[in-house]
Amino acid sequence: MVPPSMMTRLPSVLLCLLLFVAPSSAETSPDEVVDAFHAALRTGDGETALSLLAKDVVIFEGGSAEMTRAEYGSHHLEADMAFSAATEREVTEKLVRLRGESAIVLSRTVTKGTFRDHTINHEGSETMVLVGGVEGWKISHIHWSSRKRPE
Repeated sequence: MVPPSMMTRLPSVLLCLLLFVAPSSAETSPDEVVDAFHAALRTGDGETALSLLAKDVVIFEGGSAEMTRAEYGSHHLEADMAFSAATEREVTEKLVRLRGESAIVLSRTVTKGTFRDHTINHEGSETMVLVGGVEGWKISHIHWSSRKRPE
């Protein structure tokens, strides 16, 4: 039982506890999570990249699908990190749509560089769907598509 003298201070104490216990990722916006994901790929930080994905993430790229974070981590993550490290990605347009506890981040990109002895000069489209929760925003779906840019 809480003594009556504490009842007036209890809301302040609870607020302080929440401020110190709440994860900082809850303050991160959906587009910052997407940017952090790409930064982790570029720097080869697979652990951080995976931490930004929901466990049940679905990733579509080039007609293929990976249906969980574990599947992505064991199959395509290494290649994505190598590609991101070898190329420069410029976001030419970004649109963020928030809908309660979900968000969509739509991006158009230009990617240039050399990867596995191939010159890369591509236009890309990216859709990332994120869900909010106690741990902050997590990426629950990615759809990547790209094509060679006209020369």
